[in-house]
Amino acid sequence: MTAANSRTADHAISDIFLNRWSPRAFTGEEISAQTLATIMEAARWAPSGYNFQPWRFIYARKGTAHWESLLGMLNPFNQSWANSASALIIVLSKMAEIAPGKDTESTNRSHSFDAGAAWGYMALQASLLGWQAHGMAGIEHEKIRAQLQVPPGYHIEAGVAIGRQGDKSTLPEALQAREMPSGRRSLAEISAEGVFSFK
Repeated sequence: MTAANSRTADHAISDIFLNRWSPRAFTGEEISAQTLATIMEAARWAPSGYNFQPWRFIYARKGTAHWESLLGMLNPFNQSWANSASALIIVLSKMAEIAPGKDTESTNRSHSFDAGAAWGYMALQASLLGWQAHGMAGIEHEKIRAQLQVPPGYHIEAGVAIGRQGDKSTLPEALQAREMPSGRRSLAEISAEGVFSFK
C-alpha cells in the first residue's frame, strides 16, 4: 500500500500518482512560458500507436493576448472557476495518418486514446513542478472549431486548466465541499482476468 495526499492505494505505487489531483481553486499567479513549455514537453513524450503522436495543444497563459479567447471556449460552469487558473490548454487529436507501408491516410483508431496518454503525462509533470492540471470535458466544441480554425481532420478532446492550488474559500460554497483529492474504484471493480465480468 502507498499513502499520500489523504489517499491510500491498495498496492504499492509511486506517490506521484496520489499527489496529482484536479483542484478548482487556483491562485491565479503567473506561470512562465518556460514552465508551461516543460509541462507540454512531458506530454510530447507520451506513447502512441505507430508513434503517430496525434495530440495537438492550443494554449494561452493568463494575462496574454489569447487568454480571454480560450477562457470563452469553456462552458459557463468551468469558466466560473478556471478564470483563476494560470494557463488554459485545448487538447486536440489528429484523426487520420499514413500508416507505415501505406500511401494514403486512414483513420487512426487510437487518436483519442493516445491524446489521453499525453494529457496524463502533462498532468503528472505539472504536479511534479508544484502545479496542478484539471481536465475539462465541459468545453464549447463548435465555438472552438470555428474560432480557433480547427480543420475537420482534428477531434476536439478536452480543455485543461493549470495553476497553483489556491484556497478553497475562493470557490462558491457548493464547490468548496468537493475541493479535495478524490478516491478511486477498487482494482477488482475495473479489472478482470480473461473475460468481461463488469457490472
